[in-house]
Amino acid sequence: MRVELDAAAVDAAFDAITKDFQKQASLPGFRPGKAPRDMVVKKYDAEIKDEAKRKLIGDAYRQAIDEQKLQVVGYPDIEEVQFGRGQSLQFTATVETAPDFQLPEYKGLPAALESKVVTEADVTRALDMLRGQQAGYNTVARPLANGDIAVVNYTGTCDGKVITELAPTAKGLTEQKNFWVETTEGSFIPGFAAQLIGANAGDKRTVNVDFPADFVTKELQGKKGVYEVELIEVKEKVLPELNDEFARKFGAENLEKLTEGVRKDLENELKYSQSKAVRGQVVKALLGRVNFDLPESAVASETRNVVYDLVRQNTQRGIARELIETQKDEIYAAAAGNAKERVKLAFIVGRIAEQEKIQATQEDVLKRAQQLAMTYQMPFDQFVKDLQKRNGVNELYEQVVHEKVLELLEKNATITESAPAK
Repeated sequence: MRVELDAAAVDAAFDAITKDFQKQASLPGFRPGKAPRDMVVKKYDAEIKDEAKRKLIGDAYRQAIDEQKLQVVGYPDIEEVQFGRGQSLQFTATVETAPDFQLPEYKGLPAALESKVVTEADVTRALDMLRGQQAGYNTVARPLANGDIAVVNYTGTCDGKVITELAPTAKGLTEQKNFWVETTEGSFIPGFAAQLIGANAGDKRTVNVDFPADFVTKELQGKKGVYEVELIEVKEKVLPELNDEFARKFGAENLEKLTEGVRKDLENELKYSQSKAVRGQVVKALLGRVNFDLPESAVASETRNVVYDLVRQNTQRGIARELIETQKDEIYAAAAGNAKERVKLAFIVGRIAEQEKIQATQEDVLKRAQQLAMTYQMPFDQFVKDLQKRNGVNELYEQVVHEKVLELLEKNATITESAPAK
């Protein structure tokens, strides 16, 4: 896009900016704001030119995209600038524009859903999980049984080598002392605890394991490991009785109230998971109904955001930064694909919002900010200050509109229900 502004407009801008500098200039022998114009121009010539150039290019660029009715994505690349006093301003702005596409039919998108309800068995399992959180552990003088805790010392090898030789960050998988392993399926490394069943305190056993293909430590995926294990103690898990006293530990008036609360939580979780499932399916269907080229700058920016989110999530899960670094190529590849879908969906959602006249109110944004402050466990005032610092308020408006559009898609989806899988 070629942009041009006549010399008269350029000189007018120089004149206005020079007057502003003159009002604020402080030169020896003159009171502030009283220095002669020619002396101000001589001293601040470079600054005046920079300010005039910045303002004129910015104003001319915005006017040009308004006149041409362009929906620009990202920032322009300004080149071939011709600029100076007494000259017309000329420059070339290379911009990426939002894609032009036909909005597909977005009401009645298909979704399949299992007809689930919260059962008494679900409530009992949830209460048992709460009992497990309050469990005690007694040391017992008997063979290790299912459900017990094995307190062990161990050292591990893989392919005849100490594990840290293959995976330098996997120190915890190489050697541990007084390590607690629950003898239940899926605890620690699959198959590890089962091979200790029947052992007594003081016994030593060789335990052979197969590291799963999706094991968290990449270097060990699909390999075989050998552990030399010494059982130090056998601990029996003791669950508390399910009564009113137990209920009060969780802030409930009595066991009946606790049970009601657990049922309500499970119902809310089920509703959320079903809503998430429907939304995932309608979004996939929507994305499949339209194709268009994506702006490279938008994809690159979103890829950086996705990479940041993936690294943060892995760090929160306790994965060492060294290990994350070794997986950076896989992380970036996954992020790039995810980013393209997110950018594509954002354009489609934006168009749906325009068509349906969906907007975010200040009240909506305030509520969203309060939810995020609670999620991040930050004082609300501090969260708002941080948001304003990084100019993130518009992002909240976009999030609210995005959520409202997804609600519309979910509400109008054509849902096929089926019996739960057995």
